[in-house]
Amino acid sequence: MKETILKYFRAWIEQDPGVLKEVLAGHVVCSECWGPEYRGLSQMLRWFEDWNRKGRVLEWTVKRTVEQGRTIAVEWFFRCRWEGTEDGFDGVTIADFDEAGKIVRLNEFQSKAEH
Repeated sequence: MKETILKYFRAWIEQDPGVLKEVLAGHVVCSECWGPEYRGLSQMLRWFEDWNRKGRVLEWTVKRTVEQGRTIAVEWFFRCRWEGTEDGFDGVTIADFDEAGKIVRLNEFQSKAEH
């Protein structure tokens, strides 16, 4: 599971939508930390391409992971440039996997507080 979630993060850094097809299940659901929810691989790919037209992920550093059953929690630091403005924040992803090892659910959380 850890390798798969790291591939997902790298896909954003490398702007490689092909990786999403490898690691996400067709019926994946992603709940983003600022509110939107994306359902299904085709919607995820559309969002990925739209986001990468306006922004660029500069860093997505994993601090630690916790695995239980087919679920992984990943604490991370994320830095990006969005429409010319650079920003960074801490956060957590909780990801659920199916029997084939593909991601079926991503729940993302952001911490805005200074640590």
